[in-house]
Amino acid sequence: MSNLPLGVSPPLAAAYRPPRRQERWPQNWADIVAYGILLVGSIGFLLPILFLITGSLQSHDTAISGRLHLLPNQWDIHNYPAAAHQMHFVRALANTIFVTSLCVAGQIVSASLVGFGFAKFKFPGRDALFLIMLATLMLPAQITIVPQYLIFRDFGWVNTYWPLIVPAWLGSPYFIFLFRQTFMQTPDELIEAARLDGASWIRIYYRLMLPLCKPIITVVAIYSFLSAWNEYLAPLVYLNNPARYTLSLALASFKGEYGVARPEYLLAATTLTILPCLIIFSFAQRFIGQAVRTD
Repeated sequence: MSNLPLGVSPPLAAAYRPPRRQERWPQNWADIVAYGILLVGSIGFLLPILFLITGSLQSHDTAISGRLHLLPNQWDIHNYPAAAHQMHFVRALANTIFVTSLCVAGQIVSASLVGFGFAKFKFPGRDALFLIMLATLMLPAQITIVPQYLIFRDFGWVNTYWPLIVPAWLGSPYFIFLFRQTFMQTPDELIEAARLDGASWIRIYYRLMLPLCKPIITVVAIYSFLSAWNEYLAPLVYLNNPARYTLSLALASFKGEYGVARPEYLLAATTLTILPCLIIFSFAQRFIGQAVRTD
């Protein structure tokens, strides 16, 4: 009786069955085949990363020979500090963290606000505006880079971080779509009850609606982080001072200067650049799965 959960009376003890533990191992041949295919596919995706890491630890003689080994004969960990010094890694890392943090915050705030407006506010032309916004997804970024450059040049923002940060605070159509779909699943009765209690729209937005879409916020934060972290075209167009370079520009300039002479340095610099993305994505996988299940 002591193992009964709260709320189960003794007369119901005979009918009570404890919940079965979820099995984590495959139970039939179909599951075994599926797991095998996933395992083979994961190995195929991990091999390039493995060769990148092991190649960054090889000696200079092995690297220039062009014969990379899965396990180097001689491990040279000094490639990493040498590569970090050559590409000014700490300075580029600080610049990238600054730009990426503001971009992530901007995407979450702007996309959630616009998505909330499209989902819960009724005004003339709402659906037409939403379709026009979705149509902008078909425009490649390369088409708008020239007019954007002319606008930011007139603002005097060339060689500053503003052209990299401000667009993120204007909302991404895809992220707005995700927030709108999530907010539309929230019953209107909750908002009506909050309005009857005297809550303003802003209070409803950040005290009621945002806590209900934490999985989507996590997904938007992850994807906007990866996009801002790996962005190369915009920093290349707007930044011309090496002291302001992000990691993508620092890595590109490093490749042009040292790519042929010291390939092991280039591999080490590439590993340092993508390592934060790998770490964050590995920890965020469960949140992405949760968001997919929620939708």
